[in-house]
Amino acid sequence: MKPIYVDNNATTMVAPQVVAAMTPYFTELYGNPSSMHSFGGQVGGAIEEARAKVASLINASASEIVFTSCGTESDSTAIKAALAANPDKRHIVTSRVEHPAIKNLYEQLSTQGYRTTYVPVNAQGELDLDYLYDNLTDGTAVVSIMWANNETGVVFPVEEIAAEVRKRGIVFHSDSVQVPGKLTIDVQADPYDMLSLSGHKLHAPKGVGVLYIRKGTRFSPFMVGGHQEGGRRGGTENVASIVGLGAAADLAGEHLADGSVARLAALRDRLEAGLLESVPRAMVNGTVDSRLPNTTSISFEYVEGEAILLMMDQLGICASSGSACTSGSLEPSHVLRAMGVPFTAAHGSIRFSLSTYNTEEEVDYIVENMPPVIARLRELSPFWEKEAV
Repeated sequence: MKPIYVDNNATTMVAPQVVAAMTPYFTELYGNPSSMHSFGGQVGGAIEEARAKVASLINASASEIVFTSCGTESDSTAIKAALAANPDKRHIVTSRVEHPAIKNLYEQLSTQGYRTTYVPVNAQGELDLDYLYDNLTDGTAVVSIMWANNETGVVFPVEEIAAEVRKRGIVFHSDSVQVPGKLTIDVQADPYDMLSLSGHKLHAPKGVGVLYIRKGTRFSPFMVGGHQEGGRRGGTENVASIVGLGAAADLAGEHLADGSVARLAALRDRLEAGLLESVPRAMVNGTVDSRLPNTTSISFEYVEGEAILLMMDQLGICASSGSACTSGSLEPSHVLRAMGVPFTAAHGSIRFSLSTYNTEEEVDYIVENMPPVIARLRELSPFWEKEAV
């Protein structure tokens, strides 16, 4: 049977409209956009049209949009550009629950003489804003705080953070890859210096990303060598994927306007309520008051997330674990550890992340088939106590 795919925070299906927009640029319109002839020039025009579409989605100017290969490149480019622009500042700030694209970069920078402050979260996954603001100094070069957590869906108040950080004269960056098409982004209303986006999180292909750079922000390119992207990112452009990202940006804008987000949240709530009602000792990780409309992270006590995923896969359900067990580690994810999720629950955490392509029938199938999976695994668990039910 067709897999039931609920792992959209990892990657999304490329939308049919996006595939259709991309196809001519593989076969018919294959010119180099930097060429002087008109055959290449029309390809360059398609890139600029896609740039305008992405800019429209976040209410930016087209000149503020730089195409990259992915969200990770955008993150690294932003942070390293901020440090290059402020060579005398050796303090950097981020949260304890960032995506590895930021987390691992900050860990690397800490070995190169940078003093790093990691802002904690509470048991609901909410950021400690007082701790953040109290730790800003004249020597802080950059603050990077994700907009929405990829595991729990918890949304951080980046609008407020950006405003406070800007008052201190510090560069603010946000890894915002989970947000387009789910929440409104308005860079004119809020003072972000740089934002990172990724195509494959919003129904565009893998291998293309965006770095928004506010006009006037001092910037040093991460990749040099050519004049592309206004000299801010060298290398011949990934034309077909950029065109696809433009089409996906249009689609994301439509989803924000046509009620798709509310439908997505209703599906998420249906799934969550069904599992919490039918599985004892299950709990939601993170606040339910401010989170992405498509995401729920649920911990099932006394079972291993890896075993849940394997049995779900046999049933045709594709989700992901909040535990790093799937990557060979016996430790729960750094996000759940930062939140203080109990050990007995952290290892059995499953993230369900929906898209507009999911249906009520799929959600009901998961709700029907998950409880027997958990019950079977608990029978095999030496830690499961029958009286806990």
